[in-house]
Amino acid sequence: MAFVQLIEYTTSKPEEVEKLVAEWERSSQGNRTARRVLATRDRDDPNRFTHIVHFDSYESAMENSNLPETQEYAKKLTELMDGEPVFRNLDVLEDHDL
Repeated sequence: MAFVQLIEYTTSKPEEVEKLVAEWERSSQGNRTARRVLATRDRDDPNRFTHIVHFDSYESAMENSNLPETQEYAKKLTELMDGEPVFRNLDVLEDHDL
């Protein structure tokens, strides 16, 4: 079953986060199991962001989380956040175009 993880966080350093995401994408190429990432900014709170990460399954998401590159990325990302991130782990029940 497809799986999506939402990571919501606030930061006053969005440019640094963007550079860190690009660094993770380069370093994890060929190893990561994330299939797609949608990064968003809240119009009502410009310091609030959400990353919506798509995986083939929950198991592949956990495999991705355990990669050394992802562990290092998560540590650095947390240092750029204003507070703790909120994670939502979601099984995809339906996915279709309208």
